[in-house]
Amino acid sequence: MNTTDEARLAKLATICLALPETSMVSSGSHASFIVRKKTFVYFLNDHHGDGIVSMCWRTTRSENASWAAQDSSRFYLPAYLGAQGWAALRLDVGSIDWREVTGFVADSYRLVAPKRLSATLTPRDV
Repeated sequence: MNTTDEARLAKLATICLALPETSMVSSGSHASFIVRKKTFVYFLNDHHGDGIVSMCWRTTRSENASWAAQDSSRFYLPAYLGAQGWAALRLDVGSIDWREVTGFVADSYRLVAPKRLSATLTPRDV
């Protein structure tokens, strides 16, 4: 992983780990962000040799396809995860809107975390 990718992962980690009861598990050039044993965000770097650096977040099944259709240069359905309601945002093209990323992270957290934890999020968390 190059320094640019490390910086992207560090920024994503800062966003994810600010949420209640979250942790990060690194696996080579990938990382998973977890709340109570459930993954809510992935950082993928060259996943299965696709050459893409991205973050994946949980959405509803219909919502993930609409993100990919909206702007296919930035969004896509990740291999294996797309069919289960995940969407991916490329972090290796254009400039990254970290406020947008923060919103995706918070939305995914709300879908995955127990309701009591989700309810603790404040507007500044999104």
